[in-house]
Amino acid sequence: MEKELVLVDKKDMIGLITLNRPEEMNTFNVPFAGALNEALRNLDQDDEVRVVVIRAAGKHFSAGISLPEFKGKSPKELREFLGLMDEFYHTIPRMKKPVIASVKGYALANGAGLVFACDLAVAAEDAKFGTTAINVGLICLGPAVPMVRSLGRKKTLEMVLTGDIISAAEAERLGLINKVVPPEELEASTLKLAAKLAKKSPLAVQIGKTGIYGMSEVPYHQALDYVDELFASLCATEDAREGIEAFQEKRKPVWKGR
Repeated sequence: MEKELVLVDKKDMIGLITLNRPEEMNTFNVPFAGALNEALRNLDQDDEVRVVVIRAAGKHFSAGISLPEFKGKSPKELREFLGLMDEFYHTIPRMKKPVIASVKGYALANGAGLVFACDLAVAAEDAKFGTTAINVGLICLGPAVPMVRSLGRKKTLEMVLTGDIISAAEAERLGLINKVVPPEELEASTLKLAAKLAKKSPLAVQIGKTGIYGMSEVPYHQALDYVDELFASLCATEDAREGIEAFQEKRKPVWKGR
C-alpha cells in the first residue's frame, strides 16, 4: 500500500494536515504538492472545521522542492510544474478559514514559503528559516510574494539573494512568524492558538481574513470603503446579533454560521 504523502485529521473543530515525507525532509514533488492543495481545499469546505493547522512528520517542516524534480523538463513542463509547486500560495489566502503553520527543524525555500503563506505561524525555538534556492543556482520568487508583503522590498531582496538561514527568533522579530516556543511545547501551543480561533464567530473570522487580504491590494481610501462593506455585511448576520447579546447577557455565544 502506497504511503499517504499528506495526512489529514480533525479534532475539536481543527483540521490537521501533516506533511508526511519525513525521510525526504518533506520536500515537494508533484504528488505531494497535489495532496497538500487537495487537503487544504477539502478542509476549507468541511463544516466541522473552523481552523486548519499544517504540521510535519519527522525532524523538519519542509526543505522545499525536491531538486531531482527539476531535471529533464521542457520550458513548458517547468512552467506547469512550478504552477503546481506554487499553488498553495493561491489556495491559502483564498480559504475562508485561517491556516496556522506549526514549524520545527528546517523550513527552507518553498518550505519557508509555505510557512510565510500561512495566515499565522508558531515555531519551535530551534527552527530555522531560509530562502535558499539561490545557493543551487535557482531563486525563491514564490516565497518572495508573501515575504515582500511582510518585510518590504529591501529585506526580502536580502533574504532571497543571499540565501542566508535565520533563526526562529529573528523570523519572529521580522514579522514572518507569530510566536516562538520551546520545542516540547510546539504542538500544545499551536493547538491552543487554533482552539482560540475556533471559538470565535466563524463568519467574523472569515470576513476578517478576507478583508485583511483584500485591503492590502488596493489604495488606502478604496480599502476603507471595501472593509466598510464587508463589516456591514457581517453586522447584518445572526451571529453578529448573537455575539452582542451574549456579551451583554454575560454568557457564551452559540455560533450558527449565518
